Amino acid sequence: MSEQAEVEPRSPTDSLRRLSAFGRRFFLAGGILPLVLVIAIVGFALAEPRFLTYGNLFNVARAASFLVIVSIGQMITLLVRGIDMSIGSTEALVSVCVALVMATVLGFDPDAPWLAIAAGIAAGLAVGAVVGAVNGIGIAVFNVNPFIMTVGMLSILSGVALTVSGGMPMYGMPKQFGEIFAYAAPLGIPAPVLFAAGVFVIMFYILNWTALGRRIYALGGNIVASRLAGISTRLHMVLAYVMCSTIVAFGGILLTARVGTGEATLASTHVLESITAVVIAGVSFFGGIGRVGNVVLGAFFVTLVTNGMNLLRVPSYQQLIVLGCLLILAVVIDQVRIRMMQQVRDE
Repeated sequence: MSEQAEVEPRSPTDSLRRLSAFGRRFFLAGGILPLVLVIAIVGFALAEPRFLTYGNLFNVARAASFLVIVSIGQMITLLVRGIDMSIGSTEALVSVCVALVMATVLGFDPDAPWLAIAAGIAAGLAVGAVVGAVNGIGIAVFNVNPFIMTVGMLSILSGVALTVSGGMPMYGMPKQFGEIFAYAAPLGIPAPVLFAAGVFVIMFYILNWTALGRRIYALGGNIVASRLAGISTRLHMVLAYVMCSTIVAFGGILLTARVGTGEATLASTHVLESITAVVIAGVSFFGGIGRVGNVVLGAFFVTLVTNGMNLLRVPSYQQLIVLGCLLILAVVIDQVRIRMMQQVRDE
């Protein structure tokens, strides 16, 4: 007697269970960013027809590039269970120094614009590296809380930038600086987008394919275990902050080219925006968790939201409220995600 295997139909309960399991895996892997990114794009596109035009998306891509670079730097500090509240003032000081050096070189030799540009960029990157070294040494060697250390540096760097500039914009940079680093668009792609892509590729390689990247993740995951494994935790903590501030300095250089002057108040909102971008991208405040690709999407999300609110003529002070709410929401979601990850490990 032959028996035919009967296929039992799936009940609605089984389908819901499978859907719930898929949603859970999706949330643990990517956080809430993909969902809110789609909601933001659809919502602003319906509310404002200009949102998805080529001209607006071109401007969004260029504006997002600066935040992408800064957010990648901020990500590194969060990976080692730190934070950098001084990135905005670092960009401001870099901007002032870049303008001062370029103007000085041109004053000695007006026919050497490329020498002035090279000297200004070198000075800006050096300023960033020094700021990162000071932050890192204070945190790693003297055990100063990262928040306190970088808030203190925020005040110091802002004061130095205002003192050097006298509180006024600094002019005298060669016009080629802005033309190449801010307004050029080879193949229709804004130059800042290409620079941001270069920073992304370099950091993706470092964090995923080098011993330094693995040690940074290990340091954030468990500093005691890292020390017992023979990793020089102090050295790598300092290196993390040097990397962060140097990347941020590069972003400050590009932003200086964009505005065309050295500004002591440059990038005042980048601290809030970068933290929001990296946390909503799934980089954990508890360290050791985060992907640089998600950070790029997080920075674009924050820029898209800001751009959409500008098109809808939302006042700037109300935009700060929205960004603050997004940051709090991102932190709450980070807490939930960490607990779910712990439950998965326990199971």
